[in-house]
Amino acid sequence: MTNRYPEMPPRNPNPPYKRIAAEEAWLPPEIMNLYIKGLEDGSIQDPGFRSLWGFFAQSKTEKAQAHFRRIQTLGEERLADMDGSGIDMQVVALSSPGVQVFEAKQASALARSANDQLAEGIAANPDRYVGLAAFSPLDIGGAEQELERGVTKLGLRGGILNSHTLGTYLDDERYWGLFEAAEALDVPIYLHPNTPPPQMIEPFLNRGLDAAIYGFACETGLHALRLIVAGVFDRFPKLQIILGHCGEALPYWLYRIDYMHGHISKTGRYPDVKPLQRRTWDYLIDNFYYTSSGVGWAPPIEYVRNVISPERMLYAMDYPWQFVPEEVGALDAMGIGENGLKQFFEGNARRLFKI
Repeated sequence: MTNRYPEMPPRNPNPPYKRIAAEEAWLPPEIMNLYIKGLEDGSIQDPGFRSLWGFFAQSKTEKAQAHFRRIQTLGEERLADMDGSGIDMQVVALSSPGVQVFEAKQASALARSANDQLAEGIAANPDRYVGLAAFSPLDIGGAEQELERGVTKLGLRGGILNSHTLGTYLDDERYWGLFEAAEALDVPIYLHPNTPPPQMIEPFLNRGLDAAIYGFACETGLHALRLIVAGVFDRFPKLQIILGHCGEALPYWLYRIDYMHGHISKTGRYPDVKPLQRRTWDYLIDNFYYTSSGVGWAPPIEYVRNVISPERMLYAMDYPWQFVPEEVGALDAMGIGENGLKQFFEGNARRLFKI
């Protein structure tokens, strides 16, 4: 039997490219303390949040404690981890669920504070970090103002949307001012996973499938598809959304999604499903970028490069959630040539984030 995961070769110590990791998480202690408080006093009842953060914030295992420590700093330990992994630069964003587990007013204040702190961390190491702006999606008007402030005043390179917010998805047109702002600013929105909301999570929980093993992809892929079929990209054709984890499985379903939506949208069976100006296939190719976060394995990365475009596949590690320094060597060894590796590790990120 062939080993599914061949031994990872050592990374190239002097590659002819920089390595930019495009989905790397950070959480300021202020928000972490609110997470812990919400777990302890029951003020945060979301079952997915309690399952995920209940472990990482309260577990005494060495792995959980290391994660808990790493995610709260932009200082020496993170930089040392980057150096030890061969990572030249991180695109840093507020870790899921960010501020989106709080009500809009509190969430907006926390987002503003986090963005200021992130900008300060970047200013201390401008050759190692760039960042994405957090916002409260349910703060209509405030979300787009904070995205604009983050980009134009703080120098951040886009926005981070940790998927659903208290069970709300942004295919509702009330929230489309955010997408209008992102398109006008010419910056991407990273659609990062969240644990499934209460109305979705129950079958995942008892088997431990609610987070990265499967629940993240199901929930985030669902959000992306809701945006597409709602017509977000017909309204904002230049809008760019980033999906991690090799696209939350959507590239694999490209043909079937396109085929079935093309038929269903013409039947009148679903009042909220209308024909689109383009094929769903086209939106997934033209309006989305994809990263390798959490997938340190060449076959799915090469698949996305082949079926979407080599220009739309970026490297990411998913630090510190999935901190696997050895994956860098495995991906250095991909058979895509020197130009392909430079495009994957560096060029696409420089273009997308204007680095």
